[in-house]
Amino acid sequence: MGAAFFYHLTQRPLEATLPMLLEKARGAGWRVAVRGTDEGRLDWLDERLWQGADDSFLPHGRAGGPHDALQPVLLTSGAAGNDPQCLMMVDGAEVSPEEVGALERVCVLFDGGDPQAVDRARDQWKALTGAGCAAQYWSEASGRWEKKAESG
Repeated sequence: MGAAFFYHLTQRPLEATLPMLLEKARGAGWRVAVRGTDEGRLDWLDERLWQGADDSFLPHGRAGGPHDALQPVLLTSGAAGNDPQCLMMVDGAEVSPEEVGALERVCVLFDGGDPQAVDRARDQWKALTGAGCAAQYWSEASGRWEKKAESG
C-alpha cells in the first residue's frame, strides 16, 4: 500500500519544486503521472519542464498523444495512461484513497500562499487519512524540506 506525501510550497514555486520531485521519482525507477485541473496550466507546466536546467533532461509528454503509455512522465487532467507508480497532484486535483493504495506514492503539491489551496490540501489530508491512507506532511518554511506530520 502506498502513501500520500503533502508538499506545502512556501519558498519555491511549483515549476521549481515539481522537476525536483519528478527527478527523485524517476530515480526510484517509477513512471509518474502529473494530474492537474486545467489544460492551460498543464500546457504551461509542460513548457517549463522542457525549459529545465541546461544539464538536465526530463522526458515527459502531455496526455492525448499517440505514445501516452510509453511516457515516463505524463501530464494529464484525467486518468493516467502511462501505468504510473507515482501520481503527483497539482492545483487541487482529485485523488482517491483507492489510488493511494494502488500506487507506490501520491504527492500532493499545494501553494502555501493561496488560502484556498491550503484549505483544499487540508480537506484532502482529512479524507485520505480518514480512509486509512498513510500520509506525510512536508514543509519548506524553514528553507529546506522537513517532515512536520505523519499519519498511519
